[in-house]
Amino acid sequence: MLRFQHSEYLWALALLLVLQLAFISVTWWKRRSIRRLGDPTLVEKLFLGYSRRLFTLKFLLLFVAFFFGVVGLANLQKGSRMEKITRKGVDVIIALDVSKSMLAGDIKPDRLTRSKQLITKLMDKLDNDRIGLVVFAGNAYLQMPLTIDYSAAKMYLSTVSPDMIPTQGTAIPQAIQASNDAFNKKERKHKALIIISDGEDHDEGSLQKARAAFDEGVVINTIGVGSPTGSPLPDPETGGPKKDKDGNIIISKLDENELKAIAAAGKGIYQHLDNNTEEVVNTLVSKIDGMEQKEFGENIFTDYNSYFQYFLAACLLLIVAEFFIPEVKRRKEEEVVTIVKE
Repeated sequence: MLRFQHSEYLWALALLLVLQLAFISVTWWKRRSIRRLGDPTLVEKLFLGYSRRLFTLKFLLLFVAFFFGVVGLANLQKGSRMEKITRKGVDVIIALDVSKSMLAGDIKPDRLTRSKQLITKLMDKLDNDRIGLVVFAGNAYLQMPLTIDYSAAKMYLSTVSPDMIPTQGTAIPQAIQASNDAFNKKERKHKALIIISDGEDHDEGSLQKARAAFDEGVVINTIGVGSPTGSPLPDPETGGPKKDKDGNIIISKLDENELKAIAAAGKGIYQHLDNNTEEVVNTLVSKIDGMEQKEFGENIFTDYNSYFQYFLAACLLLIVAEFFIPEVKRRKEEEVVTIVKE
């Protein structure tokens, strides 16, 4: 199994696009400056030894070096030793709403980011419980099956975004069904489902699915994200608030009643998430720890071989190579005289 020990560093790869744009800008500026001076072919001859190829080569070396450097810092690892671990715990599925209404900023920085922060803190406090992840908007699917590898779970969580599911809506019934299907059907206890959503634009049938899941041993807890008064949705195209076809600003509001009803049907608890992340996490942990636990064994990697040194070495070698490659070609003295005479 391959993994990145520090997967959050991989976000720095987005800077490769910035480097590419900078290269294109400098190249365009150089060509524009040459055209202003006169005939490009003649002007380039006057720049003794100037080489576009060397300039491009130097950029490519730095570009690849940056890539290797980021991958090295993220530390690619491969599992080297697997052991069977026996633990006592509960199976926990987290169903996370990734609809675009979760981008509302009534809690900072936005509903989805705050929800992901809550899940991360929850993972930090769970010890022996298996955890899985379901994402939903207009439909739902299992993103990560039950596991005790919390590092892998956090890596999956970091990739969650509204772009994962193009169909909009809040398909809570489908989320409950997908979560229920991820549990062991032979067991009728030791199962907890945590639904994190703003509850807006939900589908009908949530209570029916919640009762059916509880009959199969799934305790359902819900967390409402946002404010009942609502908040405008950001429009990525304009940078301002999103508007409907009539020009009215769209306000996204938290529907607590729906989420409270689902928690009641699933014999769980409802909590409102605003700026009380730690409090919500502690309450969830207490609820999970209070459930009847089971023994389970799972094969996991307990040791990993790290390969960061190879990527960092390649990065250093490319930087050194770039430093010693000149941007201009060295010409013989005779060639210089010929060009000057011309």
